[in-house]
Amino acid sequence: MAGEDALFQRFGKEFKKGEVLFKEGDVGKEMFVVQAGRVNITKTVRDTEKVLATLGAGEFFGEMAILNQKPRSAGAVMADDGKLLVIDPKTFEAMIRGNVEIAVRLIKKLSDRLQEADDQIENLLLRDHNSRVVHWLMQQFRRGRDTPQGKLVVVNLNELHNRMGLLLEEVQEAITKTSKARIIAVVPEGIVIPDLAKMQKYLDFLEMKERFGD
Repeated sequence: MAGEDALFQRFGKEFKKGEVLFKEGDVGKEMFVVQAGRVNITKTVRDTEKVLATLGAGEFFGEMAILNQKPRSAGAVMADDGKLLVIDPKTFEAMIRGNVEIAVRLIKKLSDRLQEADDQIENLLLRDHNSRVVHWLMQQFRRGRDTPQGKLVVVNLNELHNRMGLLLEEVQEAITKTSKARIIAVVPEGIVIPDLAKMQKYLDFLEMKERFGD
């Protein structure tokens, strides 16, 4: 705790909900580490802003613009009031050079983001909105929270709508159909997936249905 306080004293700033940290296309002058609160990473697609990810305490972002010295590939907006560490390129380089653990964490995080990008591309290749929603939920399974009923994916319809670029009605239809098939359970906290193997079979069924018709 004392170490975190010392870091915040040196690099920390407080931000309000809705505050824009940077926009897509901005020059990257610093990276950020979330100490408290949440941050939405956004991307503009056909004049509509979509939420790509929501990052919480312990997550970092904005490092790519420092590493490749290119404009920001996405934007960042505070989802809550929060506290962030704001780290300039010189400090970031010194941290990487002086701490192997930080360097390894960075490599792992970049690998995770490459995997997430691959997952998003695979999802976009699916034409049916029902298949896309089921596929996205399956990808979130490994990040879900264990419950007696299965894995809990903390998400709501609006978040699915924003992240996937689907109409709200399409998301609602997909969730309703999948719930009626007893593949998922909708709960106040989000969506519970009891059996991943069963969900994979359901996705295979949807893809076969799309390919060959009813």
